[in-house]
Amino acid sequence: MSPAAAVQPDEVLPDPAQEARARELSKELRCMVCQNQSIDDSDAPLARDLRLLVRERIAQGESNQQVLDYLVARYGEFVLLRPTWHGANVILWLAPFAVLLFGGLGLVVAYRRRGAQAGASEAPAAAPLSAEEEARLRAALAEAPDDAARDVTKV
Repeated sequence: MSPAAAVQPDEVLPDPAQEARARELSKELRCMVCQNQSIDDSDAPLARDLRLLVRERIAQGESNQQVLDYLVARYGEFVLLRPTWHGANVILWLAPFAVLLFGGLGLVVAYRRRGAQAGASEAPAAAPLSAEEEARLRAALAEAPDDAARDVTKV
């Protein structure tokens, strides 16, 4: 395993097994400055402080889970690159899917209502003109000025 560029030689633990644990934990912890980098990859001073804190607690004999629990208690779950699946995090993970689901349902309901309203508002088909109505229409068109007659016949 090659050391990351961010880890300084004075940070490395003398025990290779403890150093491997520290690296493993450092890759799971978020740099609070860079936010999308692990503290193992970050050059930020806060990331260095967190790396030193992890190594200090490992050297004291704490387990990986104890170190993570300490950091979460101190900095909140935001310090974890992979948040846990409980409490408010469940809502954050599921909210985008819920929005998509409710949006899709809203579109389906709107589409169905629109189709039902379009079917109800359609005018009944016009019946053909009787011979008497047709004769009255022709007479009205013949009496109308030329411009009006042309406009009506175009329709």
